[in-house]
Amino acid sequence: MARGRVTNKCVRTCGLLRGSKRLRRGKSRFLTSKATTKTGYERLFGSFAAHLSHTCRIKRFFGNIGLAVLLNLLVKPGWVVLENVVQDRIGHAAFGTFAALLNFTLVLASVSDLGLTQHTTKRVAAEPGFLPEYFPTVLPLRGALGVAFLGVMVGGGWLMGYRGHTLLLLAAIGVGLLLTQYAQFLRGAVQAHQHFNTDAWLSVLEKLLLFGLVLALLPIGISLENYVGARTVAAAFTFVLLYVLVTRLFGKLAWRPRRRQAAEMLRGSLPFALITLLYGMNERIDMLMVERLSSAQEAGYYAGAYRWVDAVMMYLWTVLPLFFAKFAHSLGSRDEQKQLLWFGQRVAAVPLLFVCAFVLFRGELLFFQFQNSSFEEVQRMTWCAKLLFLNVLVHAFFAIYSTLLTSTNFERPVSWLVAGSIGLNIGLNFVLLPRYGAVAGALNTLICAVAVSAGYLWLVQYRANIAVPWSLLGRLLAVFAGLCAGWYALQTWAALPWLAESVVAGLMFVALLFAAGVVRVAELRGLLKPRG
Repeated sequence: MARGRVTNKCVRTCGLLRGSKRLRRGKSRFLTSKATTKTGYERLFGSFAAHLSHTCRIKRFFGNIGLAVLLNLLVKPGWVVLENVVQDRIGHAAFGTFAALLNFTLVLASVSDLGLTQHTTKRVAAEPGFLPEYFPTVLPLRGALGVAFLGVMVGGGWLMGYRGHTLLLLAAIGVGLLLTQYAQFLRGAVQAHQHFNTDAWLSVLEKLLLFGLVLALLPIGISLENYVGARTVAAAFTFVLLYVLVTRLFGKLAWRPRRRQAAEMLRGSLPFALITLLYGMNERIDMLMVERLSSAQEAGYYAGAYRWVDAVMMYLWTVLPLFFAKFAHSLGSRDEQKQLLWFGQRVAAVPLLFVCAFVLFRGELLFFQFQNSSFEEVQRMTWCAKLLFLNVLVHAFFAIYSTLLTSTNFERPVSWLVAGSIGLNIGLNFVLLPRYGAVAGALNTLICAVAVSAGYLWLVQYRANIAVPWSLLGRLLAVFAGLCAGWYALQTWAALPWLAESVVAGLMFVALLFAAGVVRVAELRGLLKPRG
């Protein structure tokens, strides 16, 4: 789901060894050439080898994650509340149409670079000298693919029955998303270079700009058309600013496409494109199918619930790319991967356990801004939200295993798992959506998430030969069960106001984490201890 967003191709061990030999020969020629000048690429990536010679401490990495999460917490909740206002102003049907168009473009935009972003991030994390040589080819290749896929988006929309004004909206949404994807591609180089703090600031820039634009539109009257326009303007401004910033910091990024390098990159990235497309379809196709098989009104209900899921899942899609780069960097060390997995399991799951429990018991509070909606409409969105947050709970437990697999040469089996999940999801949608609408879409998503997560566990245990932390999973599940039991008791016998009830439940949650040994006092002391 949310979503992210982290995916990839199988690079065989012998291929890595051959690539390493070519890299050493290339570096030797690069260092001995008197004609070589210090370009922007060398300034950007030249010190990367020295950086990789030092193992990044878990404490420092935890600080990187903390900054990224903090910045997203400052921006994303406000954006969700504001988008609730937008949907309430323009209506469920109009917003349902927008949501369907957006999700259609998200599916295609996610694969618009044919996997170059993920492939580049993985190669740079494993091979320090990769980008100085290949970036002049990758940049124009990425741009050309974006233009080509914009045509594919519009053509696909026409084939699905969109015409006239709706097709123009689709094109505008597609332009904005492709610019966002290109900006994320540039950010991928920053992530692979392990500059996670810089990337954290870049991750919230577009949403912050869009927040300001939408606030400016509300007093004069917001419509579907100017809302789509604001999104496109924010994406364009962010892309230009990021490109200029990278150029100013590291020098001119020359475009010198070479056919041989382009062919090599595409061969390596296509499996990443496949799994990215599969993930995009797996998480986004429901909204589109609800609008096509049920109604735009039902799609609006689903969008209202999914917005909160998307906001909460941004936590995972902020954290997991950092672990993706770390897993790829530790490709040759099984012990380091195991330690990262055990650490990542808690980082990914613990914060989301409380959030999911809150929605299960107080989900109606998410829709307090829908003053123009009936009680029945709010109830329908609430049921969708509860089912979708059970899906979030599944991701909280098991998304880290997908990240491990796709960063360590197991993209192919993961692709088959996700493809099977998509087939199941589409089949269930065709059967249930026409009759039950948005609620059926949420239920189908949950069923498929459980099925594919079981496959992740099997692959990690028996194909990757990395021990699954069953004891830790059991303790996390026990903490969630205890929290739900306590929250049910609070609602049954205490009858507290929702805020007081949530505070008591939060204190109970913290106590359960320590009681179950999920969080230990010694670990907290180690993280909080000043660096020597």
